[in-house]
This record gives sequence, C-alpha cells and structure tokens, in this order.
Amino acid sequence: MAENSKIEWTDHTFNPWIGCTNVSPGCDHCYAETMANRRGWAKWGNHPRHRTSRTYWRQPLKWNVDAKQFRRQHGHRPRVFCASLADVFDNQIPAVWRAELFELIRECRRLDWLLLTKRPQNARKMLPSDWGDGYQNVWLGITAEDQKRFDQRWHHIAVIPAAIRFVSYEPAIGPLKLPNHGLLPDWVISGGESGAGARPIDPRWVRSIMDDCRRKGVAPFHKQWGTYASNPLVVEDGCTIAEAKDADANGKGGGLVDGILIRDYPQSRRISDRKAA
Repeated sequence: MAENSKIEWTDHTFNPWIGCTNVSPGCDHCYAETMANRRGWAKWGNHPRHRTSRTYWRQPLKWNVDAKQFRRQHGHRPRVFCASLADVFDNQIPAVWRAELFELIRECRRLDWLLLTKRPQNARKMLPSDWGDGYQNVWLGITAEDQKRFDQRWHHIAVIPAAIRFVSYEPAIGPLKLPNHGLLPDWVISGGESGAGARPIDPRWVRSIMDDCRRKGVAPFHKQWGTYASNPLVVEDGCTIAEAKDADANGKGGGLVDGILIRDYPQSRRISDRKAA
C-alpha cells in the first residue's frame, strides 16, 4: 500500500491512517473497505480510524531523499497518492493527525502529493493555516462517479487555490460532462469498476469525457475499463474476453480507447522546479 504503486496514475501511495465511511453510490463496492476488512486493518463506517505506524510514516522521507534520482530515471517528480485507504478530509480524524500529515507534506517538498477526497466540503476548513495560494507540491482532487456527484463536489474544490485541481471519475457509473462556465479541473482520470459484482461502464461515457477534456484544455487520463466485460473490444466489436485480453493488457479490463492509450498529465501552474529541486 505504499512504494511502487500499481495505480497507473501515481508512483507511490501513502495512507497516514486507514478507515472511512461510505458516502455515495461510488462507495458501494469499495476496494479499500474489502482490503481493510480482509486484512483486519480497520472497520469501515462509524468506527475509530487506524493510524499507521511511525516506521511507515518515514517512507515518504526516503522517497523525498531519492526524488532527484527518481526524476532523472522517470522524467517527472514522484507522485504520491494520499490516501488510497482513507480520506484526508474525513471529519472523524483527530485534527492532530491531519496537522502531522501536512507537516510531513511540507517536509517532503520534492514529492507531488495527490490528495483525493469525497468530502471536499470539509477541505477549506481542514487545510493548514499557511495554505495561502496552495502548497506548490499538493494537488487537490475529488472523486465523482457521475454527474450528480460532480455537481455536488466540484465547486468546493474549484474555489480553493491549488497547484493542480483534478477529478477522479472512477468508478464511472454514469455519464459526466464538464461545466461550460467557471473554473475547470486541470486533469480528469476516468475508470471502470473492477472486482466482484463490478458495475459496467459505457464506452460512450469515456469517449465523451475524453473529448470534453480535449475541447476545454483539460488533461485526460483513462486508467482502465475495470473488467473485460466492459471493454469496447467486447461490448462493441464482438471480441471474446480472451481476444480482448490479448489485444489490450493495459490496466484491469484493459485501457485502450479506440486503440489508443490516453494517459496525459497536467502541467502545474505553480511548481517551480528551481525552488523545489
């Protein structure tokens, strides 16, 4: 759950604590809940969150030390998804835990921290007092599984200064369009649901949001179809699942969109390579 993440859009994951409460339909088949229950890490719902160990908390310090070498090898700053098994802006977290997390983020300035939340209404009051125009190394994002959740959540993040603002449209369980007016995200990640009982994603939703991103200058990133039963090679072209696996091995269920791997990243408006290197 940490170094060398298998999540396609990040390099590492870091979970300062584990545990969450389901808040919308996108949570119904939550992989984090399943994993935490199976491994006995934490109970989901209205239960105490489990803070991870001091040893684990030192891992980002190591990534920060190694960041220059990482950048030489990979051509970009190390990206850290925080948190894959929790929510940074969960109101059941002791304030001191969050303060210590932001202290760690400030210390690890060579890492880009991607904070993804389903609770953006809490973000402004829970950000540190020195947030100002945003930390140069923090990207703020929301999860939005459909149009309703996007409309509920995006405006809370849109008004908060940040180096990058992004949307994780995953698991996509309904169509989504970006607004025609007002602030837009810098980046949209799309993806279908995976695992047992996965709900299907319609390939037309993905084509639509990818086209919408291109028209509006937003970086598009399609992570995966989730299952091969949702892959357009099967749904639209009549391929067998075995044939689709051979033709498209990108992510769970494949990831090609009309034969193309769409995995763009945004350009930060504020990160100064000279200052942060």
